[in-house]
Amino acid sequence: MKTEISLPDLGLVAMTRGMLGIGIGLLAANKLNGARKPVGLALVAVGLATTVPLLLDVLASMEQPAPRKPRVRKTGGTA
Repeated sequence: MKTEISLPDLGLVAMTRGMLGIGIGLLAANKLNGARKPVGLALVAVGLATTVPLLLDVLASMEQPAPRKPRVRKTGGTA
């Protein structure tokens, strides 16, 4: 399969994945203050909510491989 993605779309995908990662990092960190949990949850929620439509857009733009043509055996000579 093959797909082409524009540079702005690639940037959006990278940003949403970054938000998701930072949010998970904030939730997993033990040394931050008490405000990290709501901020982490918000980043995870926004990251997930924006990743799903982008993923569907990328999957919709993927090219399906062309079906293979059946091979025909050629026989040599005439009778």
